[in-house]
Amino acid sequence: MSALRVLVGLGNPGPEHTGQRHNAGFWLVDALVQAHAGSLRSDRKLHGECARVSVGDQELLLLKPDTFMNRSGRCVQAAAAYFKVPVTDILIAHDELDLPPGTVRLKRGGGNGGHNGLRDITSHLGADFARIRLGIGHPGHKSQVLNYVLGRPSSTEEAQIRDGIAEVVSALPLILDHWDKAAQKLHTAGAPAADNGNKPVRTSTKEAGNSES
Repeated sequence: MSALRVLVGLGNPGPEHTGQRHNAGFWLVDALVQAHAGSLRSDRKLHGECARVSVGDQELLLLKPDTFMNRSGRCVQAAAAYFKVPVTDILIAHDELDLPPGTVRLKRGGGNGGHNGLRDITSHLGADFARIRLGIGHPGHKSQVLNYVLGRPSSTEEAQIRDGIAEVVSALPLILDHWDKAAQKLHTAGAPAADNGNKPVRTSTKEAGNSES
């Protein structure tokens, strides 16, 4: 079996945040746990909930931080240190304002795009981790971003986001073993399937700077 890899879904803990757009990363982890017959359990040393599953010949640790969004790096760093996983074997799944609801993109390295969860992880581990970007759409103006990401999507938007998540679940073996093929599979017409991290990313969420964003 291949060495352990880590997939962290970003979100905010607590039932009041469960259905919010900012918790799309949590939604993905929940879907993966269900698809692979795993079971999440609280792990104090990892500062989150975790499940260990097998995907083909790949062993994967799924994580949901129990810190708030802008302290996500604490959980990711703890997992990397405890399991001795290099940052390049860590995948971070997060909500993405700059993509329409349901659109999924893969990216290696790069900036944080104003996302406080990515910013905190980068401050702990650097930026060389892989990202699974789950589109949630944009409210149209930066002054609306905080309420938008901490708000619930419409039923139509939620269905679109969850359809995108289902595509990631289906493509997970490719994501783990054949990144470029996975990027092609998840490609949506009219935009690049993957990003090498060298292109500028529009800052979208840096105004949402509280402990939940």
